[in-house]
Amino acid sequence: MDNLYRFVRFSFICLFVLFYPMFISIYVFLPLLIGIMGYLLMQGIEKGKISYIFISLFYFINLEINLSLPLSLTIFSSLLVYVLFYSHLRYFYKCKICKPLFSIFILNLVYLGFLLSHDFIF
Repeated sequence: MDNLYRFVRFSFICLFVLFYPMFISIYVFLPLLIGIMGYLLMQGIEKGKISYIFISLFYFINLEINLSLPLSLTIFSSLLVYVLFYSHLRYFYKCKICKPLFSIFILNLVYLGFLLSHDFIF
């Protein structure tokens, strides 16, 4: 039963990562989920889970290709947030929801800032 649950969960995650960026390009009102996947990437780096890292990187590359975004800008901004800001959020260990929310908020702000500066430059 446990193996069936893992298989169903893994299948759902793979289908989501493969097809959600395509739905975003069709239905533009859907959120990009850059902050959530960036937080998943940071959790994968922090906890050493290769599956988290692989899923988030595949989602980022798939999203950038489907939406014609600058390649690797989401990965770069996520890693920059991890290096510069994520270690300073250790003060929020007691609050279980504060650290993920602040991380997602900062990731979205940094990515949108980089995207705006990329548009101005090019």
